[in-house]
Amino acid sequence: MIKRRQFIPLFLSGITFSLVVACNSSQPSGTNTTSSPNSTTTTSQNANGIPIGVVLAQTSNAALLGQEQVIGVKMAEQYFNKQGGVNGTPIQLAFQDGGGDEQSAINAFNTLITQEKVVGILGPSLSQQAFAADPIAERAKVPVLGPSNTAKGIPEIGDYIARVSAPIAEVSPNAVQAALQLNPNLKKVAVFFAQNDAYSKSETETFQQTVKDLNLELVTVQKFQTTDTDFQNQATAAINLNPDLIIISGLAADGGNLIKQLRQLGYQGLIIGGNGLNTSNIFPVCQKECDGVIIAQAYSPEIDNPINKTFRKTYVDDNNKEPPQFTAQAFAGIQVFVEALKAVDQKNKISSLSLEQLREQLNQAILSGKYETVLGNISFTPEGEIVQEQFYVAQLKMDETGKNGKFTYLK
Repeated sequence: MIKRRQFIPLFLSGITFSLVVACNSSQPSGTNTTSSPNSTTTTSQNANGIPIGVVLAQTSNAALLGQEQVIGVKMAEQYFNKQGGVNGTPIQLAFQDGGGDEQSAINAFNTLITQEKVVGILGPSLSQQAFAADPIAERAKVPVLGPSNTAKGIPEIGDYIARVSAPIAEVSPNAVQAALQLNPNLKKVAVFFAQNDAYSKSETETFQQTVKDLNLELVTVQKFQTTDTDFQNQATAAINLNPDLIIISGLAADGGNLIKQLRQLGYQGLIIGGNGLNTSNIFPVCQKECDGVIIAQAYSPEIDNPINKTFRKTYVDDNNKEPPQFTAQAFAGIQVFVEALKAVDQKNKISSLSLEQLREQLNQAILSGKYETVLGNISFTPEGEIVQEQFYVAQLKMDETGKNGKFTYLK
């Protein structure tokens, strides 16, 4: 079944990672792990294996989530290659730094498609980037899986665009419901969002609609930029309206600083963080002021299936903490590529297919498959939207030092 295309204009605006994973090799920003095939190559794999492109935020203000995604894909590469790769042929990840802006993602996609000859791409990290870069893959007929692109309209970009990240419209309202369970008397809500980020703008619409649907009073909507560090004016304006709940849609760096300044200015009510704040890398930003923040989740370490148990144990053994959502979603994205490639290979040996044939058949296999992943059982609609069975809500709990914390899952 062919997806209905929505033509979206290209917006031309605008890691170090220290966690140790089982795979110890790391690449400098903007480099890749595959040898560039000759430009005349028409086969669908190279001497190193089947190349899968990875475009994640290794630098910029989005790196706090991108570094968790890099860990996830490297874990997946090692895990699935140990399992035999694609019916005996290993996968080989080709990394490009997507940064945090549209042009970086566009450049990364072009490099992977035209030079690295990848069969598909996992990325980019941000929805804002996806709206700019995904149409490039669509025109080249290269399958894309968004690992953290939750804004409205992502799968509708084209026939070759899908995502393993559940849309915010399904996940975010759960956080507001959880806040009401913690404080049934809350009435006034203040909303903050990053106006220069597509995900944040899409998410805040969902949050604001949820507030109205629950008959809560939306007392103010405050805007900021993901590059901002000073939120004194917006925070003071909101606090003066005595909100019982504050909801923030932004990224980890700006969102963490906003949380910290809200608390320092005296706000004591509940805070909900959106999906962009859904990372333990926020802890060093807001430190003790992170305590109590509520964040809806598309992943729980307690998902009870064999692959998540192995994934969780490996991550905990290497990092001494539970795996976060962004790592799990990135791992799941590589798993979908591997299992779909296996399905293609069982019908037509991959080595006999041209790159164009493989990309087309891989896309069909992705959309028609069913997968038992670290996220639970998932599948895709014909449009490329993820179908996921369950979602969760966590609350951040910081230790006495204010330097370390964890996600505690609410029942």
